[in-house]
Amino acid sequence: MSTKDDDDPASLQVVPARHPWRWVGVAFVLVLAVQFVHGLVTNPAWDWPTFARYFTAQSILTAVGTTILLTVLGTGLGFALGIVVAVVRMSKSPFLQAVGWTYIWAFRSIPLIVQLLFWFNISYLYQRLSLGIPFGPELVSFETIELISPLGAAVLGLALHQAAYAAEIVRSGVISVDRGQLEAAASLGIPRFRQFRRIVLPQAMRSILPNAANEVISLFKGTSVVSVMAIGELFYQVQVIYGRNARVVALLMVATVWYIILTTLLSIGQHYVERYFARGDRR
Repeated sequence: MSTKDDDDPASLQVVPARHPWRWVGVAFVLVLAVQFVHGLVTNPAWDWPTFARYFTAQSILTAVGTTILLTVLGTGLGFALGIVVAVVRMSKSPFLQAVGWTYIWAFRSIPLIVQLLFWFNISYLYQRLSLGIPFGPELVSFETIELISPLGAAVLGLALHQAAYAAEIVRSGVISVDRGQLEAAASLGIPRFRQFRRIVLPQAMRSILPNAANEVISLFKGTSVVSVMAIGELFYQVQVIYGRNARVVALLMVATVWYIILTTLLSIGQHYVERYFARGDRR
């Protein structure tokens, strides 16, 4: 027969839930991690002396700078064009909508390496370009081979490719904002530009930023594709070096660690930018 104290919830002892298999999983992962680190330290095939020799070599640092330059230019130009394409895609004009949709469809369908090689070999298709009256006299003409350098072709290909994805990221962020807020702002007489700057953009950025950061990181690693154009970015320079000394694993680890470092820095920057735009969402 229960007493009054037994029926009182405050007198009951709270026992935390036990998760034995969770601890088994943790132990298993830790064992694998320790074994992996032990292999890195003790296996001579990793060739850490060669890694240390080339990790801060001048040629590698120059290649890292080229990789960062390609990423910055590709991202900046790509998102600038992507915003324009997103606006065109959201236009009320069916023709402009079709133009925006066609651009996104085309550049998302063609592999990046194909786009880069196309721009790199554009002079094969068009030896000369000219400006003038359509079907009339030429005003200015120039040789195509002098117009686009290998680095310019790489930046152009990366930016056009990035713009197609950036346009959809921006569009998805804008349409995620409740239309009722814009209608309320319009009823208060707030100008359209101020509606976008003060109402739409801060809320859209919370949806745009995670996807945009993923695209920037993907582009940063995707710059390795321009190695097919013999541009001295990180992966190409690593290939050149291990082609001479045959230290493939050590040089690949040089590139891997640099990619990890720079990707980590980008992720840290993403965290602080997201926290800035999430201020109004906190309680």
